[in-house]
Amino acid sequence: MARGNAKALKQAMTDETKESQPDLTRYQIANPEQFAQNMLRFMEGAGRVMSDFLDRADNKSTPYSTASEIQDASKTLNELLAHWITHDPQQFAERQAGLMRDYAEIWNTTLLKMMGEETAPIVEPEPGDNRFKDPDWSNNPYFDFWKQTYLVTSRWAEEMLEATEGLTERDRQRAEYHFRQLTSAMSPSNFPMTNPEVVRETFATDAENLVKGVINLSEDMRKSGDLLKISQTDLEAFEVGRNLATTPGKVIFQNEIMQLIQYSPTTGTVHKTPMLVVPPWINKFYVLDLTPPKSFIKYVVDQGFTVFVISWVNPDSSLAETGFEDYMLKGVLTAAEAVQKETGEEKINGLGYCVGGTLLATTLAYVSKRRENMFRSVTFLTTQVDFTKAGDLLLFIDDQQLKNLEEMMTERGYLDGSRMANVFNMMRPKDLVWPYIVNNYLLGKKPFPFDLLYWNQDSTRMPAANHRYYLREFYHENKLAKGKLEIAGETVCLSDIKIPVFDLATKEDHIAPAKSVFIGAQLFGGPVELVLAGSGHIAGVVNPPAKVKYQYWTASKAAAETLEDWIDMARENPGSWWPYWIEWLSKQSGEHVTAREPGQILEPIEDAPGSYVKTKG
Repeated sequence: MARGNAKALKQAMTDETKESQPDLTRYQIANPEQFAQNMLRFMEGAGRVMSDFLDRADNKSTPYSTASEIQDASKTLNELLAHWITHDPQQFAERQAGLMRDYAEIWNTTLLKMMGEETAPIVEPEPGDNRFKDPDWSNNPYFDFWKQTYLVTSRWAEEMLEATEGLTERDRQRAEYHFRQLTSAMSPSNFPMTNPEVVRETFATDAENLVKGVINLSEDMRKSGDLLKISQTDLEAFEVGRNLATTPGKVIFQNEIMQLIQYSPTTGTVHKTPMLVVPPWINKFYVLDLTPPKSFIKYVVDQGFTVFVISWVNPDSSLAETGFEDYMLKGVLTAAEAVQKETGEEKINGLGYCVGGTLLATTLAYVSKRRENMFRSVTFLTTQVDFTKAGDLLLFIDDQQLKNLEEMMTERGYLDGSRMANVFNMMRPKDLVWPYIVNNYLLGKKPFPFDLLYWNQDSTRMPAANHRYYLREFYHENKLAKGKLEIAGETVCLSDIKIPVFDLATKEDHIAPAKSVFIGAQLFGGPVELVLAGSGHIAGVVNPPAKVKYQYWTASKAAAETLEDWIDMARENPGSWWPYWIEWLSKQSGEHVTAREPGQILEPIEDAPGSYVKTKG
């Protein structure tokens, strides 16, 4: 009886050991001959792609290109290494010795794991790091070795930089940015022989995945403009006007730089004061009108508001000299006058998103200075009006980079949308670059349909004069915040804006950092309702109530010296900020009147979303 129990226990221990060991049968080539043929096909395709790539702008040192980014990163890292060796060689040597000890410990635990022993990891990924969610990153000693070596190295670099003294704020920010690019790029998840999912797929398909991957890369290069656009979603799954931007309405006015859309009411009565939405011109407006469940515009219309939205033109070289002043006068102010004429209302509410908010704030300062203000209230969504803490985008805007950018824009008359898209993607490479490289080019798969990523890839061009003014006057010189911005014959100041302001920041924003929005909120001359939403620049804004996905913070006391102080006194609220804002907006919008159908005064031109938004960049 005891002998039988011992045998059963031994068998159970053997089974448990087997379960903890990696299943190596999944890493075997099924058909060596087919595998060899596909590898030849892959290498031939890769050779053609490399030849094409060498002729592209990606490989040239032009503004915001891959080549220029690599050059900047190399320069930054070389300067940092020289700083370490010169200023604190002892600390550098000690930290290197510590890194070598960590490597030795990883090697020892890997050997023990290969012999079947249970070992505790030296280092583990941060919670939510999806790069290492495959079980074989931990179960298989080979992949576990690469994972831990990478994590130890990247954390050593981060800690080394954090302990470095004597750097200016800009130099530290530049180093942190380039370290983030480097550590994201060097992850073993990005290489075919160190990613367990890619290795399994390669063996299971006899390398057919690599053949499909190089075809996907070739196709992306063919469809891209100046710089490579990595497909982030299935572009065939969506179409503006068919399953995106479908909220009913009419284009009731247009000129050379914008169309004005009025949306059809869904309620019997509406608030008396209409709303004009000013979206960014560096993206298309329908981020606020995605599929119906995610549409911010539809939600506002359904709450009983008359909504007008500017749809900016996708400019070509003929609009090269169209400047920021034109976007204010022929864009925002002309649209506002059209709203007044169509509704018969003297006062309107405004809403600006991102750089559309910066344009709207400039417009409000201008009309306030002239005492011609037709706005009753204004809402700013992730909008910067002070650029001292503008985040990583400041790294792309120094005198030399602006000079190079201006030369290129002067030659073409506009900035190709792919360049700004490349900048935004590189600010979050771990989320917006490398997952798609692995999925599309290593696994050979097509990306999943995702409406927000379709919009993200539907970039627009920017007129040379407008973009040049915006980068120099706002980002580089910060003149609006200083009260020194000259436009249309006036020197404008944000403190002249006395109307109620609703100012939304998002906690994880890389484009308009919450700290930057907070600083800007102190510059307005009237009452400001500051709200902090969870998530980032897009998801924090496009957060419909039905999802109950994120949260938002409000504070009854507006006075706080820092964002951290404000957060300490703020109250966290679950769900979307949309209903909270609607309550605020209702107080600014008067009594209810009979709902307004589009184009009762101004004759409708075409159905929403109009034709301007459908022009590809």
